[in-house]
Amino acid sequence: MTKADMINAMAEKTGLTKAEAEKSLKAFTDVVSEALKAGDKVSLVGFGTFSVGARAARTGQNPQTGEKINIPAAKSPKFKAGKALKDAVN
Repeated sequence: MTKADMINAMAEKTGLTKAEAEKSLKAFTDVVSEALKAGDKVSLVGFGTFSVGARAARTGQNPQTGEKINIPAAKSPKFKAGKALKDAVN
């Protein structure tokens, strides 16, 4: 499902216009992004939890040249599905 498909589905289910559904989706993604940037978790009971995980610095290898490279530590977003979502998929 693409972003446009998501907007169409949200507009259909809620009775909002496509423009309003797009604003709602944008607001949701902005709020989640800002919360994760601040180091917070976002928990939606039954759906899942968005959080930030830390990846340690490590040594990698350039596959073309075989040269060793240092990969710096980084933070990455994570999503853990809730029970209701897992049950719905299975």
